[in-house]
Amino acid sequence: MKKIGITGQNGFTGSYLYNTLGLQPDKFERIVFEREFFEDSDKLNQFVSQCDVIVHLAAMNRHPDPEVIYNNNVDLVKKLIASLQKTNSKAHILFSSSSQEERDNLYGKSKKEGRELLADWAKKSGGKFTGMIIPNVFGPFGKPNYNSFVATFCHKLTHGETPVIDNDGEVKLIYVGELVQKIIDQIEKEESNVLYEVPYTSVNKVSEVLQKLEKYKNLYFENGEIPVLESKFDLNLFNTFRSYINNKNHFPIKFEQNKDNRGAFVEVVRLGIGGQCSFSTTVPGITRGNHFHTRKIERFAVIKGKALIQLRKIDTDDVLDFHLDGNEPAYVDMPIWYTHNIKNIGEEELYTIFWINEPFNPEDTDTYFVEV
Repeated sequence: MKKIGITGQNGFTGSYLYNTLGLQPDKFERIVFEREFFEDSDKLNQFVSQCDVIVHLAAMNRHPDPEVIYNNNVDLVKKLIASLQKTNSKAHILFSSSSQEERDNLYGKSKKEGRELLADWAKKSGGKFTGMIIPNVFGPFGKPNYNSFVATFCHKLTHGETPVIDNDGEVKLIYVGELVQKIIDQIEKEESNVLYEVPYTSVNKVSEVLQKLEKYKNLYFENGEIPVLESKFDLNLFNTFRSYINNKNHFPIKFEQNKDNRGAFVEVVRLGIGGQCSFSTTVPGITRGNHFHTRKIERFAVIKGKALIQLRKIDTDDVLDFHLDGNEPAYVDMPIWYTHNIKNIGEEELYTIFWINEPFNPEDTDTYFVEV
């Protein structure tokens, strides 16, 4: 059991890493970090002394004054080193640097200097250190106008704004889930790697990414169709796009019913991809689900009876309630990293159609049980 601490635990990459480590409680114990620790040496020392591994992600990358970015990032490293020395820590330090190290800007300079300071600490103290050079990262829940152009584009397209391309160059990208797995690989290796260039997983022109996102907006956001996803990058980009939708205002979406003297016909899901479609009946008072997925796309469609569908992002307390009635058939799509359930709140059997984008595999379920 390794005790892992993450500075910047609540940030974009930090929260994804923290939650992913939580999926393996038999291997990793997470030591909670709070931003205020850097302002209180006693609290920082207590945190450092508990950790077998510290992943240093805390940093500033946007500010009107580049000098503030530089001073902040270098200062954080110096405070961490002081605590490592004070506690005589033997923790393995993983440092998040950037492909901007070689660029002529103070952010890149701060990351390079921070990496070199920690490498020097490890050399002098006999500690373990891994300096990761990370390409451009994208993924769900990143801050628009801060973490990546992908976050900015997704936010604008789902909030009635128009994205603008400043520089249509090729960008080397890695999905945050892929990056987190690379970090976990380094944690498990237990070896120093002073200069580890994390490999990017795709190369895309900015305009090509925007074109895909605009397609997702047209097909999915506006018309409910699951688009063709030809690659792992497409799946990751689509799940990223979905994370910027205001679920509370967007769902449930009522189906179009085609009625005649025979009854009614409803199209449940229009697909550019395959997957698995299932049907269930649920007796009154029973709840199904209470689990979440990290990559799967899933739709719950109520066609008869009354249901309460609930969603909660796993690192928040806010629960979204959706009431659906088979008299007006409707659906709710499940965002990744949201635990969800469905309960029969009526007096008759509940009929539900479930669609998911990949058939169930008992050896790789991507299903984690957590109460909403």
